[in-house]
Amino acid sequence: MDISRTTTKKLVPVAALAVLALALAGCAKEDTSTTTESGIKLVDDGALTICTHLPYEPFEYTEGGKTVGFDPDVLEIAADANDLETKVVDISWETIVSGEALNTGKCDVAAGAMTITPEREAVMDFTDPYFEATQALMTKKGAGITSLDQLAGKTIAVQDATTGADYVKKNAPDDAKIVSFEDSALMEAAVKTGKADAGVNDNGLLAYYVSQNDDVEVATEFQTGEKYGFSVKKGGNDKLLDAINKGIASPEYDSVYKKWFGESPS
Repeated sequence: MDISRTTTKKLVPVAALAVLALALAGCAKEDTSTTTESGIKLVDDGALTICTHLPYEPFEYTEGGKTVGFDPDVLEIAADANDLETKVVDISWETIVSGEALNTGKCDVAAGAMTITPEREAVMDFTDPYFEATQALMTKKGAGITSLDQLAGKTIAVQDATTGADYVKKNAPDDAKIVSFEDSALMEAAVKTGKADAGVNDNGLLAYYVSQNDDVEVATEFQTGEKYGFSVKKGGNDKLLDAINKGIASPEYDSVYKKWFGESPS
């Protein structure tokens, strides 16, 4: 019997396992989660990580390589008060509204002009409302369309997984063609280029878009009584909720609101 060969055969699997263990250790994600002195739980030490879906002007969008907008500015009030940086993660809207982004540790707080609904409250904890909104109908300027009833047999653009999409599905004529887009920019472009006869989304979003594009207009609004909130993991971050609510109630919030909408909140 060749003893050296037999020994080598026994050692090879052990060596391979050792190499594999080292490789797996190198690939493992370092746990950077922490809890601040005030009890705020963070997925990354020293930073408030925000999940959103871009773009949604003027609430969140990219400018000069940086995410800017009303929502990041409001959340920055709470971050500054707790000596935290802010970090924004662009993620799919469905991942946000399902609560998955928070449950899997992608972020500490979710934002995106998100209407508080019973379905969303079942999977996330919401802050106090920070913005009142409703749904609006956008068309090409001079189209003469002022209601959903006039869109029988026509095409209506909406955004995936939004309350605007839900409203249209519930209230549009049966023979209207509803086309859903992944983000608001694509939905708005469909109306501007004539691919859709009208689009429905939140009034703040569409009012801002109209202010930047003089060939479209907000034809009417639908009073749906919606309010936006920021969300955190269900049952998982009460101290962060408290910090954001303090920011919403602060004088700094009024300044941020005026910066983005030209007037103080009513």
